[in-house]
Amino acid sequence: MAMAIPIPSRQLFINGEWREPVLKKRIPIVNPTTEEIVAATAEDVELAVDAARQALSRNKGKDWSSASGAFRAKYLRAIAAKITERKSELANLETIDCGKPLEEAVWDIDDVAGCFEYYADLAEGLDAKQKAPVSLPMENFKSYVLKEPIGVVGLITPWNYPLLMATWKVAPALAAGCAAILKPSELASVTCLELAEVCREVGLPPGILNIVTGLGPEAGAPLVSHPHVDKIAFTGSNATGIRIMAAAAPMVKPVSLELGGKSPIIVFEDVDLDKAVEWTIFGCFWTNGQICSATSRLLVHESIAAEFLERMVKWIKNIKISDPLEEGCRLGPVVSGGQYEKVLKFISNAKSEGATILCGGARPEHLKKGFFVEPTVITDIATSMQIWREEVFGPVLCVKAFSTEDEAIELANDTRYGLGAAVISKDLERCDRVSKAFQAGIVWINCSQPCFSQAPWGGKKHSGFGRELGEWGLDNYLSVKQVTQYVSDEPWGWYKSPSKL
Repeated sequence: MAMAIPIPSRQLFINGEWREPVLKKRIPIVNPTTEEIVAATAEDVELAVDAARQALSRNKGKDWSSASGAFRAKYLRAIAAKITERKSELANLETIDCGKPLEEAVWDIDDVAGCFEYYADLAEGLDAKQKAPVSLPMENFKSYVLKEPIGVVGLITPWNYPLLMATWKVAPALAAGCAAILKPSELASVTCLELAEVCREVGLPPGILNIVTGLGPEAGAPLVSHPHVDKIAFTGSNATGIRIMAAAAPMVKPVSLELGGKSPIIVFEDVDLDKAVEWTIFGCFWTNGQICSATSRLLVHESIAAEFLERMVKWIKNIKISDPLEEGCRLGPVVSGGQYEKVLKFISNAKSEGATILCGGARPEHLKKGFFVEPTVITDIATSMQIWREEVFGPVLCVKAFSTEDEAIELANDTRYGLGAAVISKDLERCDRVSKAFQAGIVWINCSQPCFSQAPWGGKKHSGFGRELGEWGLDNYLSVKQVTQYVSDEPWGWYKSPSKL
């Protein structure tokens, strides 16, 4: 078993240095030994926004925002290298802080380095794309497009992939030439503060990335409503997303939002049972079930439903639930006491509404402490039930059988969310039809959850709007400027010239 390592004691990271919060506020880190983390308030956000503003205008922007993309790429690569160098320590801290199995945290840190590398490439590519010509129907004009950094951006990120979700925003924002204020979740900020230390070590110009930890209302809200923050990118809950959008509206401030989901996975009758079962449980129980894109509604063809569920329960009984630092752990604790209570409440509500708990539904008997919930499968679902409609954000899968492809699609789209959707079938034409019919931003065929820095990520309906990752992730932090020039020697000739009278 990996040793738990001590959590470094960090302060807020503002203008390239560690700073005590103005009001000296602290909040506890619950897991695993009760430590404290610094907590920012509006006063600290003010300092961070000032630092970011100054960083962008320093030396007329030549230090960062109007420097070449190749110049910024060097810093992004240096950050990636440092993260790779500290991989085992960062993965360990991630697991201690949010409870995900260590092998998953190692995977996360690899993805973090890969994402910084990817956006370093895109930053370099940006230079060649500047002044992209626009073809016009009139010979006497020519036009081109500039892509410019949007300015100072506020990045508010969740606790389920603390460093990776921060990186999905920080890497493209920096690649684009923005200055950023990152506000990680108060439930898991440890690795984000280590990112600050990495930035300090690689000599990132001061004020380009500022990291303020703290509570949403005290640190997140002042960032959203600050007149000098040009954009907010947020990943988190639907309710908070709605508040952010409302708070940004009076300043006509753009926002991009990724707000979770209740994603479907459709399993047709022609599948290889074991392969389909494994993807189904991975799609809902990976990251302890705390995934915004979890395929938490299983729709299985009625002709194989009984056999499929029987196989699935056998697979689930085989999942190793343990201290997440233990080798081979596949399910750790949920992130906090609050989440633990919430998940158990969802399960008891489902029971009282008449659903059946097929397996799980309680804490594992062998683990007396920690916020552990067994992987849970719930059947006999009516579409009016809370468990069908609301995001649990825990290891809970609900199941419904279907008879026709049309019925499966109708059930799949019967949600206010639209983040992910998966289909499992050997008939690839059918997979194609279903992919088109899904009302979701991300579709998986014969798998669930894989995610790559190169491919766009985001949802529709109540899951939010805007796209992260890929080229789309960079565009999220760029503003487009049209430049059009009159190139003829002839006068325009619209008005009568006084010299010709």
